Amino acid sequence: MSPSATPAVELEVRGRTVRVSSPDKVYFPERGITKLDVVNYFVSVGDGILGALLDRPTTLERWPKGVFEGAKLATRMDSTGDAFYQKRVPQGAPEYVKTARIAFPSGRTADEVAPSELAVVAWAANLGTLTFHPWPVLGDDVESPDQMRIDLDPQPGTDFSDAARVAPHVRELLAEHGMEGTPKTSGGRGIHIFVPIEPRWSFVEARRATIAFGRELERRMPEQVTMKWWKEERGQKIFVDYNQMARDRTIASAYSIRTNPRATVSAPLRWDEVGDVHPDDFDVLTMPARFAEVGDLFAPLVAHAAPRYSLEPLLELAARQEAEEGHGDLPYPPEYPKMPGEPKRVQPSKDRDRPR
Repeated sequence: MSPSATPAVELEVRGRTVRVSSPDKVYFPERGITKLDVVNYFVSVGDGILGALLDRPTTLERWPKGVFEGAKLATRMDSTGDAFYQKRVPQGAPEYVKTARIAFPSGRTADEVAPSELAVVAWAANLGTLTFHPWPVLGDDVESPDQMRIDLDPQPGTDFSDAARVAPHVRELLAEHGMEGTPKTSGGRGIHIFVPIEPRWSFVEARRATIAFGRELERRMPEQVTMKWWKEERGQKIFVDYNQMARDRTIASAYSIRTNPRATVSAPLRWDEVGDVHPDDFDVLTMPARFAEVGDLFAPLVAHAAPRYSLEPLLELAARQEAEEGHGDLPYPPEYPKMPGEPKRVQPSKDRDRPR
């Protein structure tokens, strides 16, 4: 019997029956990982993946054909592809799939999946969802982020080890502002550090606080860290991607699977192991045993968990940077409308008015 003709199986997921069609369909050929393996992986780290997504509007990154050589992800510019991002709840979703209405920068709205139980994750995995992209907000207040997300993004010529050397300095700077974050691998070359914050500020304010944080980190580590938005200016440094705090920009959740041949996952870390691990240490086959051993290291970020920190110290830092150094806003991504106070959104090498 061919994999496509393999009968569906039904899994009991915390009181719900979830149907898995074509369970033997190979999703990661190099590792022999099937669709059923993917669904079982998410169930095995159930408290972790559900905690990372709980009640959060979530974009589904769906790879229904699996991850094979030459597979392409559809983008805004090219809608063709073997995989795609789904922002609106799929048609035919079970009645237990809850949603949250969010607004895009364009002003359009969408009802996104907002997982409230583990069966929702398993159902989405059956649709080919490998990576979950939750917003940093909860469904009952989609205008006020409750997480600050610091994305340490290695630029060409740098790698995970460079990000790992910067990460302890992020922790130190957070502590100086009365905050504590939780690090995780991106599943690729980068490191994400999530900080639980009080949901009292807007996306614009949370992004401004992140910019201030990144600028101070860059000031302290100018040879290792950059805040330059334009790639041509970044050099071989770690870019603090402040625009990940802009509305409708999301980061792969903890425990999500990344779409590389090895099937690595985004793994929460202890601070004392950041410098000793590699992204390849954590994948669909190894993560269940680690989760059983260490538990959910991402638990401080679960919705409504305590403590949650104030952004006031970082907003005060932003005000000082502007008053003393003239540092205002930085460019938004190209698809965003022009924002108040934003500098000219022109690549430096193409800016005719730029001083030479």
